[in-house]
Amino acid sequence: EVQLVESGGGLVQVGGSLRLSCVASGITFDDYAIGWFRQVPGKERGAVSCIGSSGGSGYFTDSMKARFRISRDNAKNTLYLQINNLKPEDTAFYCYGAALSAICSLAHRKYDYWGQGTQITVSS
Repeated sequence: EVQLVESGGGLVQVGGSLRLSCVASGITFDDYAIGWFRQVPGKERGAVSCIGSSGGSGYFTDSMKARFRISRDNAKNTLYLQINNLKPEDTAFYCYGAALSAICSLAHRKYDYWGQGTQITVSS
């Protein structure tokens, strides 16, 4: 059984930082591209960042590239998303997808498995 378990969300003030983690089981983690997405009520799930099995990464916007850092530890089957200088518009439900691919994609439909997600709320 594939399980993707996220943690690290919460309530944070503007300008603060958080690190999201996700531990995967039931898959050969090294073979999977991983993507972080986020969603707010009434809107479609949007891309944040992704990282391929070979380590290549991408970010959806230049602002995310400046403030977000995606990384993976294949030895621990764990993916991380460090978010710095949080803004109110970062408030969303963050979820993590896994796709059997060397190259990552920012299209959520490319992903096969999803974690349960975690909420980030940024207060001003």
